[in-house]
Amino acid sequence: MRSLPHLFENNKAWAGQIREQDPEFFSKLSQQQSPKYLWIGCSDSRVPANQIVGLAPGELFVHRNIANLVVHTDLNCLSVMQFAVEILKVEHIIVCGHYGCSGVQAALRGDRLGLSDNWLRNIEDVRQKHQTRLTNTNNEAHDRLCELNVIEQVLNVCQTTIARDAWQRGQSLAVHGWIYGLQDGLLRDLNVTVTNFQETQSVYAAAIATFAVREK
Repeated sequence: MRSLPHLFENNKAWAGQIREQDPEFFSKLSQQQSPKYLWIGCSDSRVPANQIVGLAPGELFVHRNIANLVVHTDLNCLSVMQFAVEILKVEHIIVCGHYGCSGVQAALRGDRLGLSDNWLRNIEDVRQKHQTRLTNTNNEAHDRLCELNVIEQVLNVCQTTIARDAWQRGQSLAVHGWIYGLQDGLLRDLNVTVTNFQETQSVYAAAIATFAVREK
């Protein structure tokens, strides 16, 4: 099939619904974008960023990759962050993982998937770092690793030159770690919000400490 007419029909219906609600929506949207939030999430098709938080187009700047990773050598992610923070002046960076993440599951089980194994090596590093905090039950270990991965990526965001430079020049910027439940559609705050570089390690340590409590 050389074309996908059903998707174009869906697009027409969607655009028509938007115009019914606000006839000037697209003309206003085309003039500028001024989002307050940068969303760093998973590429999983079941985790649509705007819909989850109930925001319209133009209100959320989005970067997605397999397992919502922030890798210091990933120029794609870093370029999105730099544009969002320095050009768009977003006030919040949200790292959002989700339960049932197949990338996390592959890293947990040691599955071989091909080229993406090199990318998922970053999650294997998280697993090895926190091995003693992961339970023996596979489902529980998977959920815990999804949460730990988000916390580690929040730390990675805070350690970038982009976030550090923003804080140094006095720019208002908060970095948050959330996780999404596929089973109920709800977001959960992992209580790892950082608002300046000086508090990064203490917030990170407090978030990690909650996992030790769960083991008792």
